[in-house]
Formats: sequence, structure tokens, C-alpha cells
Amino acid sequence: MIDLNDYFDPVSIDKPLWSHIAEPSRFSHNLAINTENKRINKLDGFRLAIVGVPEDRRSPNKGCGGAPDEIRSDLYQMARLPGKIKIADLGNLKKGVSFDDSLVALSDTVEYLISINIFPLIIGGSSTLIPAIAEKIPGKFNYASVDSRIDWVNERKEKDSFNFLSEIINVNNNLENFMVVGYQSYLNDPQVINRFRKMNFDLIRIGEVREEIQEIEPSFRDSGLITFDISSIRHADAPGTFAPSPNGFYGEEICLLARYAGLSDSLKAAGFFEVNPLLDSRRLTTSMAAQMIWFFVEGFAQKQNESSVLDKENSGRFIKYHVSIEDSNEDLVFIKSNITNRWWIEYKSKKGEKHFIACSYNDYLQAGDNEIPSRYMKAVKRIN
Repeated sequence: MIDLNDYFDPVSIDKPLWSHIAEPSRFSHNLAINTENKRINKLDGFRLAIVGVPEDRRSPNKGCGGAPDEIRSDLYQMARLPGKIKIADLGNLKKGVSFDDSLVALSDTVEYLISINIFPLIIGGSSTLIPAIAEKIPGKFNYASVDSRIDWVNERKEKDSFNFLSEIINVNNNLENFMVVGYQSYLNDPQVINRFRKMNFDLIRIGEVREEIQEIEPSFRDSGLITFDISSIRHADAPGTFAPSPNGFYGEEICLLARYAGLSDSLKAAGFFEVNPLLDSRRLTTSMAAQMIWFFVEGFAQKQNESSVLDKENSGRFIKYHVSIEDSNEDLVFIKSNITNRWWIEYKSKKGEKHFIACSYNDYLQAGDNEIPSRYMKAVKRIN
């Protein structure tokens, strides 16, 4: 157990920016906010905790450390969510004497929140913080990164916000799969792309995502950690970052991806990074990040946690479909939820363990055309 007051500076925002939404109807009323006058000492009953990390050390994106409070100013003025989900805004993690001290504090916080079944939602700061989060995800997990770049630089040892993935991929023995969503080919070293493909990781170009964006939801559903880099959004919608691009996700697309992330059954932590208020224009980027968080929390509040009950009797909640594939000894067993219309494929490993691989209706149709879905084949290869 940790003492929150030892780790956090309270939220110091007095009032949100101007809003046409009446004060009782704002998002801030979904929250218990850790302020100087009203400290949060116990987390009983909370499901999600917002953790600001004002760190931009070991990153070229100087100024992104000021993002958490600026994002809060926009988030607090948005509409409140329906329902009674209990959310705590713990404030900003105190900056350590060194950057490594801040990483230790972040790891301690993530580990503690997960241990008491409270979801940590991290507002950065730079992407250099991500390994400290990843190392505390319990058990085997998949990591999905929404980013225009693969943050790995060949022939460079120093770790920063453009070269931190080796700390997760080479060091974290629990990492089962890595996926980058929305990368742009012209912004990435072809050797790095080839290296990651040889490692059987999932690299999805922005054009592929845009063509069938709903196909990302099953991959997010099986992810234990999802992070968003604001530079994955086109400059016109989010100019406030160190490495903008004229191409990228539109605002509506990134918010839909954030909602998919919030709905994930397997997710243990999520983070939003690289917003730089010093480079922003008319608060477009902080407002975009706030909207992404709003959609994430909306999805989180509506999640059904169906993956944990797929193997139980649920009075007709699920329907099983057996699909025969030519030249295969066994049928593919698809499971559909009657509540959410989501799909899974049931698979028994060589060790006899049962797994449920998140999939889509398109995968079911593909199997009906006598084709084994690539999503299934990749998952089976990793499992075995």
C-alpha cells in the first residue's frame, strides 16, 4: 500500500475554461478530484484513476511536461457521462530528483492501482514513460501503440521518446505481442519495419486502419496495454507536438479508436502522450487529447467484461458456430455475444489450454469462404 499524498501533487486548477455546458452537467462532476482542500486518501469503490505525469526529461519534446493540467482544463468542461462510474483524478505525480526517480514512482503507482483493481489512465508527458508502465502489467500481455512512428532507432543506444521500445521488447519477458496502429511508411526506417515483421509483430498502416477501422477493436480487446501518441493525428487536428505530420488520423477516427480501447476486456492500463502546450494552436491539441480521454472513459464505463465468462453457461448470452475448413481436421469454433455482437474464436493449445481469440464478423465470413483468418493464425503461432 502507498500513501497517495507522498506520491502526488494535488490538482491546482481552480476552474475549467469557459464552457457552454452548465456547471453541474460537466465531466468534472464524474470525478473525485484530489485538491489541496479535499485530499483523496482512500480509493474504495473507484474503478478508474487519472494520473498526470508532468515529465519531459529524456525527450526532445520539451514542454510536454505541462500537458496534464492543460488537458484537464479542457476535459473538465466537457459533458458528464451518464451512469455512476466512480473516477478519481489523483493529480500529478511528483517529479523525482532524477528522471529515473520519476519512473520508479510511476511504476509503483501503476502496480498499486492494478493490485487494488483500479484502472490507471496515464496523462503524459513523453512516451519515454511507457516502459515504466509496461513492466507492471501483470501476466502475459499484448501491447498496442497508436503511433505514426515505430519508436525504435537502429544503431542508437540512448533511450528517449523515439527509441524506447527496446526496453519493452528486449527486456519484458511477459510481452506476448506488439502492435503499432496507424504507422506511416514514409516516416519509418524500412529496416525497422522489416525487423518487426520478422518478429511476427502486427504493423498496421494508417491506410489499412482507415479502410476497416472496426477491425482494430478485436486487437484492442486482447491488449493489456494501449498507448496513444498525439503525433499519430494529422497536424490540422493536433498541431501541438514536437513531430507533427500533415497526414495522420482525423479527430473522429482517433476518438473512435480511443473508445475501442476503453471497451477492451483485457486492458490493464492506458496512456496518452506527447501533447506539447507550448506548440499548440488555440488549444486544439489539448482539446483533442481531452476528447480522446472522454471517449476512452465512455467506452470504459460501458465495457461488459465478456472475455472472462466465455467458458461459462450464460443462459443464451453466447452462440457458438462451427465452421468447417477444407483440409483441416477440426472445425473453427466461433462465439458470438448476443449482447454486444462481438466475436471470438475458441482454440485449444497443444498443452490442452483453452484460449479465446478476439475476432470480427469479417473473420467469420472469411472462414465461411474456406479461408483461415490471418488474425487466428498469428494468435495460434504465438500461443504455441
